[in-house]
Amino acid sequence: MLSNPFLFALLRLLPASIASWLGGWLSVTFARPRMKMRDARARANLAILRPDLPPAEREAMLTRRWFNIGRTLGELANIDRLVNERHVNVIDRAGYQAVLDGPGPMISLTVHTGNWDLLAAHIKASTDRPGLGIYDPPDNPAQAALLKKARQSYMGEAISGEGAARGVFKHLTQKDRATLYILVDERREFQVWFPTFGRELAPSGNLSVALRLARKVGAKFLPFYLARTNGPHFDLHWHPPLDPRTTSDADIVATLDRFLGQACIDHADQWLALHDMDLTQPGHMPPAPPAM
Repeated sequence: MLSNPFLFALLRLLPASIASWLGGWLSVTFARPRMKMRDARARANLAILRPDLPPAEREAMLTRRWFNIGRTLGELANIDRLVNERHVNVIDRAGYQAVLDGPGPMISLTVHTGNWDLLAAHIKASTDRPGLGIYDPPDNPAQAALLKKARQSYMGEAISGEGAARGVFKHLTQKDRATLYILVDERREFQVWFPTFGRELAPSGNLSVALRLARKVGAKFLPFYLARTNGPHFDLHWHPPLDPRTTSDADIVATLDRFLGQACIDHADQWLALHDMDLTQPGHMPPAPPAM
């Protein structure tokens, strides 16, 4: 979808709910059959994360997952139409707004569930804080161009590449009440290193960068994520802010691991990174049963 300008334009012309469904249908019908290795990895990981479910239910979850991936891509052309209370229900909206209206810089941490682009757009629309997002563009130049065009329309500033670190530090220190949006379940070396799911892993990647940045600039962490409820409709879940000035890195990481890790388990049918990791590697310890 991202590499086809005509399809991308068509999705923009369609009603948001139909574009979302069409994206899901295209994913299940055409993308999933071509991605057998990713599907197999997702199946093996899901068996470890959700041993409480019978195989038939896990297979149904995998089908829903591919449909959700397609929905997310189909919704990319219509993000601005989804940033409203009709499509995003914030759990404890008053408390969430009070956090956003508070003082000081903030680093928002999340994972690839629901629709992470919509989450970035929603926090931008919900606050007067200057926002910044970091992302790695696709290798395909056509996809990268379309993605950049789409994200610039709703994310505000978004940076990538070698100058990102300097740009982030400047943003957080020179703009009053600045916010940084970071996904902490990025794929590196054919593995996802956070959440840990019981593996003995030290903080690395985006999470390690976020911890160092927060202490340097005095920023609080806001853990949050979107969970799709029905079609292009979502619940926004958030955790009370974590303050590095009063909480150790170990306690912050443990809290993030519990909150965001459980989100990935509870919403495994929406979690993009399920097919980007290998929980069968040595050192894995199965997580506790999911919360009901």
